[in-house]
Amino acid sequence: MAKAKTLYLHILCFFICCSAAGQNPVGSFDKSLSTTEQKRKQLQTIYQSQVGVKEQGGANRGKQVEQYLAAVNFGPGYAWCAAFVSWCYQQVPVDHPRSAWVPSYAIEQNLIYKRGEFIKKLPKSGDVFLIWFDRLKRPAHIGFVEKWQAKWVITVEGNTNDDGSREGDGVYRKRRLQRQVWAVANFID
Repeated sequence: MAKAKTLYLHILCFFICCSAAGQNPVGSFDKSLSTTEQKRKQLQTIYQSQVGVKEQGGANRGKQVEQYLAAVNFGPGYAWCAAFVSWCYQQVPVDHPRSAWVPSYAIEQNLIYKRGEFIKKLPKSGDVFLIWFDRLKRPAHIGFVEKWQAKWVITVEGNTNDDGSREGDGVYRKRRLQRQVWAVANFID
């Protein structure tokens, strides 16, 4: 009887593995979408899948947090909001600054929104927002725009918390006022 159960278990595992191997890990996408739209959709799937990741074992630590940091050649213990952005972009892939330094994403040619003015176009899902910190005299927090609304921006961002801190404990979906956003950069198209 035990041999029969083992055989059935192996057959079941075989079918599960075979069906999973033929699937796209980030989902199937509409072939009628442009490459840019496909990248935005894939990126959105990736960063949404990370919502709920939390630091473990101390500040700026944990298995997934350390993977984000490793994506930009940093070890455990560093601030990781920009590393999270870079890790997500690397999964698609999208050409971007592979950096844990937030200001490196404020490339003038990629900016589409700055200080309340649309430079090129409305921000879309997959663009990155930057928040300016007067005390530091630079942008010091970054995350993904998920949805740009009339007054609000729905975001997904790493190394934040319920209060929107730049030194938080996880990946969160946030609702921020547009006026909090210093700039938005587009690295997808």
